[in-house]
Amino acid sequence: MHFTSEQRLEDGVLERDFTLGDIPGVLWTPASASASAPAPLILLGHPPLGLRKMRPRLAERARHAAADGFAAATVELPGSGDRPRWAALEQARADLRRVMRAGEPVGDELVDALVLPLVDKAVPECRAALDALLALPEVGGPVGYSGGVISIGIRLAVVEPRIAAAVLFAGSLVPRALVEEARRVAIPLHVLLQWDDEGNDRQASLDLFDAFGSPEKSLHAHLGGHTGVPRFAGDAAAHFFTRHLR
Repeated sequence: MHFTSEQRLEDGVLERDFTLGDIPGVLWTPASASASAPAPLILLGHPPLGLRKMRPRLAERARHAAADGFAAATVELPGSGDRPRWAALEQARADLRRVMRAGEPVGDELVDALVLPLVDKAVPECRAALDALLALPEVGGPVGYSGGVISIGIRLAVVEPRIAAAVLFAGSLVPRALVEEARRVAIPLHVLLQWDDEGNDRQASLDLFDAFGSPEKSLHAHLGGHTGVPRFAGDAAAHFFTRHLR
């Protein structure tokens, strides 16, 4: 891990850009974090819109986490932002846009092409980032995972034992293979669902929640579209992490 820039924000949070090989990322640590009192880490997921575009929203989530004593970090997804273009992924995204504009159902083959290669590449990169982040003296475990592509969250919850709890944003573009993996998820889950999400099928999202094998899981549904998650939902998610990462 190589830090490329840093700045101290007005609330005392230290914001540092880093690279892990050719993968860009950002780490936010609260002023209270130190080698003698390392801050538990929340890995922030995000949609494949590019880290540069998502950064203001990610920084807001990170500063909210820092106010509760957590470090937060994120990494750029494969094929997004400043990373090299991924022709197969871009074709799948173009096919998805075409199907949705036409009002046609999104078939399993398209969902698999869109999601499975991304999960297969992104999850090992997230685990490598955890290796590097948790080696820093001011950052410690346990780790939480928050938001982003729900299929990435499913795979991480199954294969990464350092992740102790997850806040997931419900989505319906989940391959059948990952719905089956969801049955193996055992960590506590806090799932947010936008009831009128124009980009997701509500029943498919509910079916995925039902598939999760976690003994402790809660579904928090709110009226509104995809970007209409109410601010108080963030407070509930913060309380969830405080209970499970302390």
